[in-house]
Amino acid sequence: MPADSKPTLDHPVFKIVKERFPDKRFRGTEYRGQSTLIVDAADSHEVLAFLRDDTACRYNFLSDVFGIDYLDYPSRTIGRFAVVYNLMSHERDDRLFVKVFVDPTLPTDGTAEDPALVVDSVVGLWPGAEWPEREVFDMFGIRFRNHPDMRRILTWEAFPAHPLRKDYPLRGRGEREQYRIVDRTSA
Repeated sequence: MPADSKPTLDHPVFKIVKERFPDKRFRGTEYRGQSTLIVDAADSHEVLAFLRDDTACRYNFLSDVFGIDYLDYPSRTIGRFAVVYNLMSHERDDRLFVKVFVDPTLPTDGTAEDPALVVDSVVGLWPGAEWPEREVFDMFGIRFRNHPDMRRILTWEAFPAHPLRKDYPLRGRGEREQYRIVDRTSA
């Protein structure tokens, strides 16, 4: 791309979504050929259902759901945490990322459940989202409304924090020191 030209958001789905939801706020980005649609958390389920069901979109496969912590990110303007849906249309061999931002209202270094860190579950749209959503909950503390089994998947149920948050200490908070050592004679 020449230095004097500006990038354009030319993914065809951007226009389709904006026409279908003229009263909703969207942002779009493209980076290295990958398009991302940024959706408000309150609108995420409706927009994702549209992307799956609309004949012009047909994102019939949810490849992944993952979380991102933007703590201390230099250009963060929307929210600290993001839930990202990696959608794919087999019909068009096309991939689209949908990003939903949430911002905590409570300190994130404690164990309190923050009511602001909630996104609608997409398990009803793509049943394969069940375990990835549980992983995002376990690692980042983002809950999914209407999830059929919202419990931890990688750490134990009483684990006191969410370890992929950037304010979680790299060496943990003493969890390893509390493990009971099991050897061959005591097992």
